[in-house]
This record gives sequence, structure tokens and C-alpha cells, in this order.
Amino acid sequence: MRRILTATTTVVLAAVTLAGCASGPGWDAPRPAPAAVGAPAAGFAPASPPAPESTHAPAPGSWDGVTAPAGYRVVLLTVGDDDPATTLVRAVEDWAAQTRADLRVVHADDDMIDGAVRAMDMHPDLIISAGDALVDPLATVTANHLDVPFLIVGAELAEPTENVTAVDWTGAAYRGEGLGTAAAYDPATFTAERADRAVRAGVAAVLTGLHGIVLWID
Repeated sequence: MRRILTATTTVVLAAVTLAGCASGPGWDAPRPAPAAVGAPAAGFAPASPPAPESTHAPAPGSWDGVTAPAGYRVVLLTVGDDDPATTLVRAVEDWAAQTRADLRVVHADDDMIDGAVRAMDMHPDLIISAGDALVDPLATVTANHLDVPFLIVGAELAEPTENVTAVDWTGAAYRGEGLGTAAAYDPATFTAERADRAVRAGVAAVLTGLHGIVLWID
């Protein structure tokens, strides 16, 4: 009898241990926006609420005190394999690993509209876009899905809606919609360090309610 009880206890403890290690709720439905962990420093947000579509330059590093909660659901929507896009993708992946975000990737090279729809259908907390070619498709998609937050890194929409945050710098700033590439565009400015700052600043903006604007991080 003692052997039977011991075996039963072991099974129960194992089950409890596995339950404690199980991941949180799946991606089967939308959920309320998770709260930020921490708070930005002075100079991150403008002194007064920014006008829609405006550009704001936060104080360098003012976003460092903000991070996403573990399990934050993020879809990385990406297109292309050029050096800037690859650098941005790597920055998002590194950020997700460090913050323990739940990251999934949608490659949209074949059909960018369909890729954006697939990303939205996964019910993420945030969709991060990497790749200039996505700008024009996202201009259409984001305006018709105002309940879905988007972060565009290294590019921006010409007329972003309230659910879109962008992070840009001199040397990036592709705007699409016939405006094309900025005169100062320089792929060499897409460094690992700048891409990391852009992702962290952008996520901090989304988590703290800075939507519908462009953050400039020169």
C-alpha cells in the first residue's frame, strides 16, 4: 500500500509541476491590452498630447524603463531579405527573447495584404512591421482595423491612423503612397544598435498610449 501511495503522490506532484510550467492562455481570441511594466522617464512623451500624425523626438533612452509583460503576444510581419529588413527582424527577435514575449512570425512576400490579414487573425497584442514594401499595404489594412495596434519600424505611413505607431530616423523614413524613399535614405543607418532602440522605443510608445504618431530617434 505504501508503494502505491508513493507512486500516486509522485504522479500528482508531477501533474502539478507540469501545470505550473504550462504557458498562459493561447492565441485563440483577442484580449484586453496588457499593461506596461515600468514607466518611461521624463522626456519620453510630449508635454501636451501630440497631434495625430505628428512627429515627436523622445529624449534618448527615456523608454528604457518600460518593457512588455512576459507573454506579450507579438506577430512580426515581414517582407524581403535585404540588409535593413534582416536587421530589423533580428532586433525584434532579440527583443522578444530578452523580454520573454510570445513572438510569431508571418512572412508576407507572396501576398502582403493576405499576410497582414493572417497576422490580425492570430489575435496578437501587437503587430510589428519590418520591410519597406509593407508600407502601402498597411496603409489600407490599418485604416480598416482600428482595433488592432501596429508598430512600423524604420518606415512610416503617410497618414497613420490612431492604431499605428512608427519609429524612424534620418536615413530611413520610407513613406509609400507615391512619396517613396526619402532623399536621405541610407541602408547603412539600419544598424543593430539603432534597430534595437527603435523596437524598444516603439513598444514603449504602444504600451503607454502614444499612438498615431511617429517617434524620431536620431
